Amino acid sequence: MFGFECCCSDKDGELYNLLPEEPKPFFLPAPLPQWPQGQGFATGRINLGELEVAMVKDFEVISTYTPKKSKTGVTFYKPLSIPDGFVAFGHYGQLTNQQLRGYVLVAQAALNTETESPPLKLPLGYKLIWSSTNVYVWQPVQPDGYRALGFVVTLDETEPDVEQVRCVRDDLTENCQVDDVILSTSSFRVWNTKACKTGMFCKGVTIGTFFCSTDSVSSDKLDICCLRNVNPDLEAMPNLEQIDALIDHYGPTVYFHPDEVYLPSSVPWFFENGALLFRKGKSDGRRIDSGGSILPQGGKNDGEFWMDLPEDDNDDTLVKHGNLDSAELYVHVKPALGGTFTDIVMWIFCPFNGSITFTFELLNLNIEMDKVGEHVGDWEHFTLRISNYNGELWSVYFSEHSGGEWVDASNIEFIEGNKPIVYSSKHGHASFPNAGTYIQGSSKFGIGVKNDVDKSERFIDASKRYQIIAAEYLNGVVAEPDWLQYMREWGPTVLYDGRSELEKIISHLPFFIRLTVETLIDLFPVELYGEEGPTGPKEKDNWYGDERC
Repeated sequence: MFGFECCCSDKDGELYNLLPEEPKPFFLPAPLPQWPQGQGFATGRINLGELEVAMVKDFEVISTYTPKKSKTGVTFYKPLSIPDGFVAFGHYGQLTNQQLRGYVLVAQAALNTETESPPLKLPLGYKLIWSSTNVYVWQPVQPDGYRALGFVVTLDETEPDVEQVRCVRDDLTENCQVDDVILSTSSFRVWNTKACKTGMFCKGVTIGTFFCSTDSVSSDKLDICCLRNVNPDLEAMPNLEQIDALIDHYGPTVYFHPDEVYLPSSVPWFFENGALLFRKGKSDGRRIDSGGSILPQGGKNDGEFWMDLPEDDNDDTLVKHGNLDSAELYVHVKPALGGTFTDIVMWIFCPFNGSITFTFELLNLNIEMDKVGEHVGDWEHFTLRISNYNGELWSVYFSEHSGGEWVDASNIEFIEGNKPIVYSSKHGHASFPNAGTYIQGSSKFGIGVKNDVDKSERFIDASKRYQIIAAEYLNGVVAEPDWLQYMREWGPTVLYDGRSELEKIISHLPFFIRLTVETLIDLFPVELYGEEGPTGPKEKDNWYGDERC
C-alpha cells in the first residue's frame, strides 16, 4: 500500500523527543442526550457490510516529538478501550499543542458473513519505516489481496506484535488522500487522511489513523486507502424523529450584524410579497404563489427563467429588507463519509444581497461600493457534521461566498449547551465562526472585500425555526416543496463595471499598494465584475457533493 523500500532515520537531528504528557481530551459543553431509539443511529457500532466498525476516542500517549526551533510537533497515541472482538488498524497522531481531538475506527467481521477470504487478516510482520530517538514507526506488511490502513509506533526497535493490527481485504477498501499536514521536515512527513471521493453517494470511510512518508514524491502520488461501506442500507443514518432531536440539541443561533438592513425571510413571504417570475422573450413577470407551484420544475439552469423583485418601488424596497419574523432555516439531511456521519445542511434565504465594502487595512481605508455585489435572491448555508456512532457534533462548515471552511467542534463558540453560534456577514450573509472582520482577498496584506460580523438583537434560533425540505435516504418520508425543484435563477443577471471602479481607486494609491491590488484583483469574487442570478439549494454543487473548501 505505502510503497516504502527501506528504513529512514532522523540522521539530520531535525527532531528531538519531549516527555509525553497525558492527553487532555475535548468534550462538548454539555452531555449528549438520550437520542430517540430506532435503526442503527447512535448505537456505537456501524455495519459496513462485511465489517462492523466502532469509534475509539480513548488513547494512551506513546511519544511526542517536535522539530528543533518549532513551537509544536506531533504526538502519537495508542487506542484504548477497544471493544471485545474488535481490532485496530493503526495508531493515531495529531499536533502536540492541541487538545486531544480525534478517533480511530476498530473493526470485527460482521455476523452472518461467509466469504472465501476473511475480511480481516493479520499482517505478515512489520517494516521499520523511520526512527528517531524514542520513536520507531512501523508499516504492517500486508498479505496478498489485503491492504494496510495505518502505522504502528513504538519506543524502541523491537518489532511490534502482529496481533496489534489487522489488514483489510482489498475489495473492502477505497483509495484516499492526504489532508492536513501534521508534521513536515526534510526527512519525515505526517498527515491526516480523507477519502478521495466525497458526497452523499460516496462510500469511502476514513478510519482516523495517520499517514506518513519519508519519500519526496508528490503527495497526490502516494498510495493510501480507507474503508469502503458496501452496505447499501445506510443503517446508521438517523430517522425523522432523530433528526428533529439532533436539531433541537445542536440547532445554532444565527446572528446578523447590528447594521444589517438586508435581512432574511421565508420563501413563502418572498413570493407573497410580490416576487415575479420572468421568462426569456417576455417582458411581463408573473406573480408567484406562496408554495411556488407555478415555477418550472426540474431540468437545468438554461437561462430561460428567472425571478425578480416587485416592479412597484415601495414593494421593491419592502421585499429587499426581508422579514426576520417569517425567516426559517431550510434543512437538507444527507449521508457523509460513507454513511458514518450525517450532514445537516441549513439553508437561509435573503431576498436581497447588499453591496460590498472594499478595504485597505494598511491605510485604514474602507470603500463602500455603490452597486457592486448587489443581487436579488441570496442563498447561504452552514452544515453540522454529526457522528452516527454516538450523535456527537464533530464539526461545522461555514459557507463563505465562493468557498468556506470546516471548523472542529473544539474551536466553535457555543451559546447554550451544545448549540453553536453562526455569524452572518453584513450585506453578504456569509457564515463565520467568530465575531470580527474577515477579508476575502489577501488577509496577509489586508486588502480585499470586507466581511463584518457581530452579535445583535437580530437573530434566528435554528433549533426552533426550521423546516426539513429533503432527506433522500429516507425514501420519500420528507415531502420536498415545489420551489426546491426550481433549478433556474432566483434573481436577474446583473452586470457591474466593478473592475473600472477598482482601477480608478488603484490609480490613487501608493505605488507598492497599487501593485499588490493589481496582482490580487483577479482572486476577488465574481461579484466585483458581474453577478448571474443565484440558483437555489438543489442546483448547488454541495447538494449532492461535499462542501467546497
